Amino acid sequence: MEHYRETSGRKRRVLIVDDERINCEILGNILYERYEVLYASDGQEAYDILESTHPGISLVLLDLRMPRMDGFGLINKIRSNNRLRSIPVIVMTSEADAEVKSINLGAADFITKPYDMPEVILARCERIIELSEDKTIISSAEKDQLTGLYSRDFFYEYIKQIETYNRDIRMDAVVFNIDHFHLTNEMYGRKTGDNVLKGLAGVLMNIFEDVAGIGCRAEADMFYVYCQHQFSYDNIMERIQNNLPELSEKAKIRVRMGVYPNVDKDIEVESWFDRAKLACDRIRGDYTKTMSTYSSELYERSVYHEELINEIDEAIQNKDLVVFYQPKFGIQGDKPVLRSAEALIRWKHPKRGMISPGDFIPLFEGNGLIQKLDNYVWEEAAHQIRKWREKYGRAIPVSVNVSRIDIYDPALENKLLRLTETYDITAGELMLEITESAYADNADTLVRVVDNLRNHGFKIEMDDFGSGYSSLNMLTTITIDVIKIDMKFIRNMLKDEKSLRMVKLIIDIAKFLDVPIVAEGVEDEAQLKVLKKMGCDIIQGFYFSKPVPADEFEKFIEEEI
Repeated sequence: MEHYRETSGRKRRVLIVDDERINCEILGNILYERYEVLYASDGQEAYDILESTHPGISLVLLDLRMPRMDGFGLINKIRSNNRLRSIPVIVMTSEADAEVKSINLGAADFITKPYDMPEVILARCERIIELSEDKTIISSAEKDQLTGLYSRDFFYEYIKQIETYNRDIRMDAVVFNIDHFHLTNEMYGRKTGDNVLKGLAGVLMNIFEDVAGIGCRAEADMFYVYCQHQFSYDNIMERIQNNLPELSEKAKIRVRMGVYPNVDKDIEVESWFDRAKLACDRIRGDYTKTMSTYSSELYERSVYHEELINEIDEAIQNKDLVVFYQPKFGIQGDKPVLRSAEALIRWKHPKRGMISPGDFIPLFEGNGLIQKLDNYVWEEAAHQIRKWREKYGRAIPVSVNVSRIDIYDPALENKLLRLTETYDITAGELMLEITESAYADNADTLVRVVDNLRNHGFKIEMDDFGSGYSSLNMLTTITIDVIKIDMKFIRNMLKDEKSLRMVKLIIDIAKFLDVPIVAEGVEDEAQLKVLKKMGCDIIQGFYFSKPVPADEFEKFIEEEI
């Protein structure tokens, strides 16, 4: 900053307030080379200059004994004005007893009359101005301008200062996050969103003042609180929930809480809130819970997931990710007939052994890595279709999953067409399974993508039909080649009348649309007989086979031949 002032030629402004002309001239001669000097003969004139001057005054040199308004009166007026109160005041006096009163009112320093040491006066003015400017810069960075809470960096620093003297006190790290806050901004405007943030900040600080807490706005819609350890947060969460309706008349606000209780003071402060945030994120999308507590098991699972994320590229390169195939059989003839297969990924980890798809598929769906996994499966499946055709002289169509993120990939069509060209297979041999979640996200995009893929000859299967509210809507807007019944209906249909009727209804819908119906999860002969009687075309499940490696799947092809 000082270098900028020297090169730009800009001078700070100093206001000298004294009714003695000789005193003004002496101080002016000392200061004029370094500062732009303004003068006032009494407190009222000085206050008027302070209010009207722009850019503002960097320092006031103030005599105490003046007509109209004395120095004490001016200090009081400056300190009561929010815009002026940060301007430092140096009192010029020869009265020793006036110093204590001036300090109590807010003066920053003193210069003793007479002014016989110009170098000291310059040095003290410079020091007071620099301290004031540094304080202003720090203050602006210290607080979040919208909510008035601490900024995250200063929040961490204050915690470190607190812990210097209070290491024996048990403390908790708490994280709050507003669900789908971006929708509040988009639907009701940024002003409404800002009001929600300010309102929630006020609610949190009002509540946590009772438990010696400090808080910050860590991110756009995320707040951190550091407070004395609480054995239960139920009452606190209840108070927060009771205040939420008042935050906005338009938007419905839902807040999640994550708690890391009795923080480990041997690890970094930032890690405390990472752990609380981990607990908070754990219940994202779970509308049955508003609060979650960090535990060692949660930490171990988080580390486990992070390791899986870091290992996916190596797993693909080393072929530790293996595609298994589950056969699909037509059941309407005298004997079951092999129709096709579904490609399902498995992870044969070199150290952990076989990793369940339930561990890594939801994880990769959540962070976008599922696209990398899908592309790998497509490549492997296309290659396998070609190998089986060369070996057995017949095509075995294989269904592969197309995730929501794949639908939005502008290169999707080219990727799939490249596979058909590279491995010399037809588009109909690589069947594409989509779920209704893609339709719920963006129906128009899905319709356009599906139409383009079908125009190239790809067959589209609707997976998990009946599992959500969009299933029927999809059938009215998208042309589907195969419908797959959600396996939970199959699993329960012989135990629950509603599930049985739902299966019958779905099969009737498929007949009406003249598309094949596939039942997943068929495990016994009783289920097979009921489905066959209803008119189901194809089944897959453990009744015929669990998913198996490609070489084991070949026995089904050989039996068919």
